[in-house]
Amino acid sequence: MTRTRCDRTAAWQQLQQKFDRSGATLDLRDALARDPGRVPHFSQQAPHVFADLSKNLVDAETEQMLFALARETGLETYRDAMFAGERINNTEDRAVKHWLLRAPRHAADPDSVAVHETLDAMLRYADRVRADAAITDVVNIGIGGSDLGPQMAVAALESFAAADKRLHFVSNIDGHELAAVLRRVRPHSTLFLVASKTFTTLETMTNARSARAWFEAQGGTDIARHFAALTTNVEAARQFGITTTFGFWDWVGGRYSLWSAIGLPVAIAVGADGFRELLVGAHAMDEHFRTEPLQRNLPARLGLLDVWYRNFHGFTSRSIAPYHSALRRLPAYLQQLEMESNGKGVDAQGQPLAFGTSPVLWGEPGTNGQHAYFQMLHQGTDRVPVEFIAVRQPAHALDGHHALLLANAIAQSQALMQGKADAGGHRNFPGNRPSTFFVLDELRPASLGALLALYEHRVFTSGAVWGIDSFDQWGVELGKVLAGEIAKRLGSGSVEGLDASSAALVQRLRGV
Repeated sequence: MTRTRCDRTAAWQQLQQKFDRSGATLDLRDALARDPGRVPHFSQQAPHVFADLSKNLVDAETEQMLFALARETGLETYRDAMFAGERINNTEDRAVKHWLLRAPRHAADPDSVAVHETLDAMLRYADRVRADAAITDVVNIGIGGSDLGPQMAVAALESFAAADKRLHFVSNIDGHELAAVLRRVRPHSTLFLVASKTFTTLETMTNARSARAWFEAQGGTDIARHFAALTTNVEAARQFGITTTFGFWDWVGGRYSLWSAIGLPVAIAVGADGFRELLVGAHAMDEHFRTEPLQRNLPARLGLLDVWYRNFHGFTSRSIAPYHSALRRLPAYLQQLEMESNGKGVDAQGQPLAFGTSPVLWGEPGTNGQHAYFQMLHQGTDRVPVEFIAVRQPAHALDGHHALLLANAIAQSQALMQGKADAGGHRNFPGNRPSTFFVLDELRPASLGALLALYEHRVFTSGAVWGIDSFDQWGVELGKVLAGEIAKRLGSGSVEGLDASSAALVQRLRGV
């Protein structure tokens, strides 16, 4: 399909003029004081997620220009093409259909039938594992999307998890990580899940082989019972000794694979009903993004705000501050989702871009972050948009804790915006620092699913406007290729043909 890049539109030029005229100097304190309609206009309820955007450096006129930009770049047409199953991942000639993994079964669609057959089989297996009292530990071995998504979701839904199952995650090729997990488990009571679409991923298969060697050395004899694979390479899994496999499809990118068989650890933790609820929440947000007009389309509004900040304000990073300890792995998950998707320097046709794309995402749960990096957010020389995520209802009964947590979240958002002048200088808070505030009524599978789908479609929106392919990740390949060569040199000691720095590092790490 034909796409128009953002910097080749009339709306882009109008936005630049607007920024120069008044956008750069917008003061949130004045805007909130002057306009009693600002909070209602910039607040909205989407499925399971409420968002207050009123403390962002944007006004209604700018937002209308951003909507015009979205239309000129074909956002809605591109969105519809994704939901129609077109091959919008043009560099890999693939469809982008992770949304189908959480859609209701459609008997006339072969892909939908296959999705639900796999889902049903996976969930039956998950419930068998949950009912097996002999299995006390489940070790997920994967990396990237095969680790970050399941690990994040299992932590987020810990209050819904089975009490008699401990879940562990191993991703790093650094043997210290696997060794630390193996010290805490026993072969007769552990299930290993090997998550690799091709069953060839270097880190995953290195860890899987080491886990199998440990299992056998500790007296384990039934690999078929104690290992399962999340892969499409059934033959390679069989040669490994695995007979239980669950596959997925080439139209599922790694960072979008939580909803597929890669979510098996989540299903084991929260059960079939909990996993289905996760999918239902995500599907509700899919439908919101697919059908709502831009003016009330929360993922689109957020993605367009990201373009405004990145390309006109020049903000190069965004901080994620979830005020719920169970969301502690959310910033890491969102790093991959956004930075791997939109960290591109060329457009979908391979032409160099003349503007910035993905910001750097980073963060920690509140209130821990307040005692670590909030100093820079409040008084540093850079302005960094912050996203607060609060949950109205706690999952614990400890008196007083939750009110203090929520009070801190609101106060930090207020302080960033309001600031505080002080003649002494050191206690001066400049204020006028932007933030977005999300509220979930409670953290449960449906609301988590909706929140994650919201971020997926937000990333889609900014990528669509920038005219890039958000669904490839060629940038991860070069380092992997070079690592294979360096590994040989670390064994042989040969540094012939290497650059001087890499050669010196090889020699030092060999102890030469």
